[in-house]
Amino acid sequence: MSNIQEEIGRRRTFAIISHPDAGKTTLTEKLLLFGGQIQVAGAVKSNKIKKTATSDWMEIEKQRGISVTTSVMEFDYEGYKINILDTPGHQDFAEDTFRTLTAVDSVIIVVDSAKGVETQTRKLMSVCRMRNTPVIVYVNKMDREGRDPFELLDELESELQIAVRPLSWPIDQGARFKGVYNIYEQKLDLFTPNKQRVTEKVEIDINSDELDRNIGEDLALKLRSDLELVDGVYPEFNVQDYLDAKVAPVFFGSALNNFGVQELLDCFVKIAPSPRPVQAVERMVNPEDPKFTGFIFKITANIDPNHRSCVAFCKICSGKFVRNTPYRHIRLGKELRFSSPTQFMAQRKSTIEEAYPGDIIGLPDTGNFKIGDTLTEGEILHFKGLPSFSPEMFKYIENADPMKTKQLAKGIDQLMGEGVAQLFVNQHNGRKLIGTVGQLQFEVIQYRLENEYNAKCRWEPVSLYKACWIESDDAAELEAFKKRKYQYMAKDIEGRDVFLADSGYVLQMAQNDFKSIRFHFTSEF
Repeated sequence: MSNIQEEIGRRRTFAIISHPDAGKTTLTEKLLLFGGQIQVAGAVKSNKIKKTATSDWMEIEKQRGISVTTSVMEFDYEGYKINILDTPGHQDFAEDTFRTLTAVDSVIIVVDSAKGVETQTRKLMSVCRMRNTPVIVYVNKMDREGRDPFELLDELESELQIAVRPLSWPIDQGARFKGVYNIYEQKLDLFTPNKQRVTEKVEIDINSDELDRNIGEDLALKLRSDLELVDGVYPEFNVQDYLDAKVAPVFFGSALNNFGVQELLDCFVKIAPSPRPVQAVERMVNPEDPKFTGFIFKITANIDPNHRSCVAFCKICSGKFVRNTPYRHIRLGKELRFSSPTQFMAQRKSTIEEAYPGDIIGLPDTGNFKIGDTLTEGEILHFKGLPSFSPEMFKYIENADPMKTKQLAKGIDQLMGEGVAQLFVNQHNGRKLIGTVGQLQFEVIQYRLENEYNAKCRWEPVSLYKACWIESDDAAELEAFKKRKYQYMAKDIEGRDVFLADSGYVLQMAQNDFKSIRFHFTSEF
């Protein structure tokens, strides 16, 4: 048992979230560099650096320089085992990010120093608040001209609705950027720009003359007065408040130039929470429980382009997972064995013998899993999944190559199982309708069907307002509704009834006419 306790104590599982282009993937790269997983860091978009980022492994990600799916990476650092989930920033893939947040114990938010807090950051922060997830803020791009650090801190407080406490402080910014003073460890780190290697730090006492010699008298004076002000305005840092999600520590730096990242990592491994208890419908599951439990929060198709296989990502909540042991799949009610569970480094994977709470493992999926499924050692448990939201854009998907009908059907099935978008089948004409949150998703689906499944599709526009799930206790009324609206009735993947309203007015009329029918806008009910 003590062994399990030890293993739980050294695990840190977190996600990196932000608005697009704030620098999540670049920061992930640098963390891997410190963890010794890669020797040279890649960059998302750059002419001189030919290596793309490790976490962006899909072709489409390399071409466009954006992340479209969450990647899982793990490495060891100073005796801790760290699991990073790099999430997509674009709102078109926000669902993927929301689901990821169910599987992590803490979060790092990346903020661009020039732009401050943006819309997507606000949205994601509200999900963290709902779950009381501890957050650390990393203010990126200090090597460019940006806003005053005190201004930024005020904005963070008001926009993210959480108290902040800086644990490092920048010395000037933009072209004059000299470095960062690490308040947490009371060290000074001087800035030498280097994009792909790790640079050395200098230890200097803040009140000595050495500081003046290194950064000049004016800046030394400014730094001393800034630090006094920081200590005067912000309360002393208390780790417990951070764990209770009442205060967010703030770090400054430049991820591209590899600066301020180590401070973030060193402080993070010390203060971040180890795996936390997870709420299931039946009871609270503690990580120390002896029996294994876990849930599936994401499914990815085609990690290996040579094999048409899917991988289900499972977050372990309690007990110890052992290879080749039969575990019970709750929804299907049958025992499954896994002969090759894997650990990830984005696309590279290695088989493991055992795993502990907090770890994220990949299980080969032959069509048994859906997002939100629970695995246990026999106990009947249901972890609460994250809902699918009602889509806002709809298009009919048509086969563009009659010879490839099978490939297309398989591709659609697997991609929808991944949760990339939602599929509805119209009951009136049997056509397949795909609903998404943003335009970009249609392009990604089309691209992946063509490149991964060798199937061509074309889109046909359709004007719809909302898709809502319907249910009723009165079976006769439900039938009457379906008859009246038969042109607008569809079924989702699970076979549930969905009503496709073509305008807000039609939806309102339907709600007024049929009182006993309940309309739901998320699939969790």
